[in-house]
Parts: sequence; structure tokens; C-alpha cells
Amino acid sequence: MSASGLASAAQAFDAIAGSFDARFIPWKSVEAQRRAVRRALAEAFRPGARLIEIGAGTGEDAAWLATRGRDVLMTDASPAMIAAATSKFGALVRCAVAAAEQFEAFSDTLAAEPLFDGAYSVFAGLNCVSDLTGFGRGIARLLEPGAPMLLVMFGTCCPGEMVVETMRGRPRNAFRRLRRGDVPARLSGRDFTVRYHRRADLVRMLGPWFRLESREGIGVFVPPSAAEPWISAHPRLLGLLEAADRLAARPLAYLGDHILYRFVRTSEPA
Repeated sequence: MSASGLASAAQAFDAIAGSFDARFIPWKSVEAQRRAVRRALAEAFRPGARLIEIGAGTGEDAAWLATRGRDVLMTDASPAMIAAATSKFGALVRCAVAAAEQFEAFSDTLAAEPLFDGAYSVFAGLNCVSDLTGFGRGIARLLEPGAPMLLVMFGTCCPGEMVVETMRGRPRNAFRRLRRGDVPARLSGRDFTVRYHRRADLVRMLGPWFRLESREGIGVFVPPSAAEPWISAHPRLLGLLEAADRLAARPLAYLGDHILYRFVRTSEPA
């Protein structure tokens, strides 16, 4: 697929695919938040489960699950991200170029396969999609009734980001998550939009095929990546904040840098 055929967000991530791992993996705040997400993934999906990941990036989480006995099909809208994952992990995980907003059509290409035992999307990949209704219908076609679906989305009120961005003299960024509708974003010189989905919006767009069971905050006290590289130089402080997160994840979920939503596939036909 040519770059001109990609959505604006996919073009932006295509442009940074080669440097994505070097940019984010070393950051300790990202590592701490990822540990919380992986605990939830391991709990939700038993060894042997057939899973599909949406917005998988360079495949770090898909590979982590695959090495622990899960069978993962990872998808991403960016061909360059998929190429990077294939280069790193080879046949460890299956890969497919598929945008979340095109999942209704993508589900047709998997019609001959058994249904999946679960699905997940981590670290805000679905925040690049304004309307998740088509995605919800498409992914529902691929999942067994009762299958869990874990979605890690941007939180809509992140005090950590408000503090960091204000201190850095970027007040527009400090309060951007409070805005409704599409919000301008820029990455590697490329413009696209993000949508800070509210819980009620997710329930509306993903119903009636999915039922929301619970949510928890990821990064309630662990700061967002905007605090890098400073926070990585203070591992003791970060450790204390990570411990506080484990206590606050459920009661203060709405204050997370990210929010992990646990949905369950209903029996409603899609």
C-alpha cells in the first residue's frame, strides 16, 4: 500500500516506524505502564488462546504474549510498523496490515478461520479513530460470545500531563484531553487527529456487541511520557509511583494517563 493510500494517522506512524522502538522502549515510565497492561493481558487470556491485536505497532506486546503460549495475529494500519515487527519477530506472530476503521472488510478475509478467543488494543491505538462503530461490528464478527476484549485508551483527565505540560510552557497541551471531538495532533511533521473517547461513547459505539465489565487506570501516578526523560533518571521515585498505581488503579481509574477497559463479547449477531 502506498503512503498516499493511508489515513493521516497511519502515515504519521509509518514515518517513525524505524525509530519507534528506540524512542519509546527505553523510557521507564512507558515500561512501568506496560507492566500493568501486561498483567491484565496475562490474566484475561489463558495460554493457548487465539488472540487478535489491533494497532500493534512494532509487535512488542504480541511477541510477549506469543512467548507465553498465546497464538497472536497482530494488525496495524501502518505497513512500515508491520514490516518492523516481521523483521524483529519473524514467524513468532502472524501480522496483517489492517486499519481499525476498516475492520468490517478485514473480518471478511478471516471468515474461513475459527473465531478468536479474545482481542486487545494497547496504548491508545484506537484513539486515532473518531468513530469506533464500524470497528466494533467488525471485531465482533471475529470473536466467540463471551470472549474478552481489552482496550487501553487515553484517559480524558490526566493530572500528570496537566502538570508536566504546564511546567513546560505548553498550556494548550495540558488541557487537550478535556476537548470533545477530533483534536489536532502532529508526529514527525505529519498532521492527524485523535479523539479522547469517553466511557459513555465507547459503550454506545461498541454496543450491542460488547458489554463493559470494568475499567482501571494505567498511569494514575506513574507520569505520562511527556515527563521523559526526567522521570527515567529517578527510578526510586518511579517505583513508589508504580506501587501507588496498583492501589489506585480501580478507584481512581478516571485519572489515568490511560484507561484499560474490559469488554465482553455478547451473543448479539454482528
